[in-house]
Amino acid sequence: MDGSRAASRLRIMLGHLGRPSVGAVVAHPTSGALPLTSFHPQQFQYTLDNNVLSLEQRKFYEENGFLVIKNLVSDADIERFRNEFERICKQEVKPLGLNIMKDVTIAKSEYALSEKVVTKVQDFQEDEELFRYCTLPEILKYVECFTGPNIVAMHTMLINKPPDSGKKTSRHPLHQDLHYFPFRPINSIVCAWTAMEHIDRNNGCLVVLPGTHKGTLKPHDYPQWEGGVNIMFHGVQDYDKNNARVHLVMERGDTVFFHPLLIHGSGRNKTQGFRKAISCHFASGDSHYIDVKGTSQENIEKEIVALAKKWYGIEDASLQDVWRLRARLVKGERTNL
Repeated sequence: MDGSRAASRLRIMLGHLGRPSVGAVVAHPTSGALPLTSFHPQQFQYTLDNNVLSLEQRKFYEENGFLVIKNLVSDADIERFRNEFERICKQEVKPLGLNIMKDVTIAKSEYALSEKVVTKVQDFQEDEELFRYCTLPEILKYVECFTGPNIVAMHTMLINKPPDSGKKTSRHPLHQDLHYFPFRPINSIVCAWTAMEHIDRNNGCLVVLPGTHKGTLKPHDYPQWEGGVNIMFHGVQDYDKNNARVHLVMERGDTVFFHPLLIHGSGRNKTQGFRKAISCHFASGDSHYIDVKGTSQENIEKEIVALAKKWYGIEDASLQDVWRLRARLVKGERTNL
C-alpha cells in the first residue's frame, strides 16, 4: 500500500473536516425459524417504515437483532468479487488504503502472498470492483430500512477464513461491532454480510446471540486463548453464558443484516477449503462522531491509532480521523461522517 498517498488523502480530508445452543438455523427470507414475541408497531425502534420489510421481518429484527435475506446477491456478482480478490492476492491491483491481513499462525511466514495466505482484505473502499458490493441496489434496498436515505459505507471487508492450522486461530471471538465504532446513533448502523459460498458449522459460520442488541456495549479485550488470537479480534469479556446461540447456515448469495450491538462471532474452519464472505457496515450520513476516551472503547482506539501511524505514517491521528478516511458516501448526503 502507498502510505504517502493515504497520508496525503487523510490530511486533505481532515482539512475539510455461554453455551446452550438452539442449533443451526438455515437461512430463510424472514429468518422465521425463531419465535416472535408480540408487540405493536409503535414499539419499533430498530427499523424504519419504508414498505420494504414485511411486518414479520420488522418484528423479527426488532426482537432478535438480525435478519437473513435469502439469495439476495447474484452468482455473477459474487464471481466478480472472487476474481477481484484473487487479483489483489496476486498484487495485480493495489487499491489505495487496502489492508491485507494474515492469520496469526502464518503472519511471519515466508510464504508468497496468495489466496492461501490472505485471510482478509479490509478497507476496500477505493477498489471500485469490490466497492460495487456496497452500491448494489438489492443491498441498499434493505440497508435503507435501518439507516434511512443518507447512506455511508464505513467499514468494508472480504473475509477468506482459512482451514484451521490446528491452533483454533481461525475462529472469531464473540464480540459487538460497536466496540470499534466512534460514531452514533447506534440504531442507524447496520452490517450487511453476504455468504460467497455454502457456509455452515464445518467451515465456521456466523454464530449470533439473539436479542443481545437490546443491551449495552460491553467491555472487550483479547480472549485468553492458548493458540493465539488475530490482531484486533477483541471479544466480549462479560456476557450471559446462558443466552442461546444460533448458527447461521447460509447459501451463496444469502445476506444477513445485523445490529452493531448484536453479540456474534464465528467458529473455526474445520474443512480444507476457504470460507469466503463479503461485508460492509453502513451508517446514516446524519450520524456523528463521539470521543471514546474514558470509555470501554479506549483500548481499541489506542490499537487502531497505532496501526494507522504504522500504515499511513500519520502522527497524532484520532479514532475519528481513521474512520473519516475509511468512510465513503454511497447514497444521499454525508452531513457529518
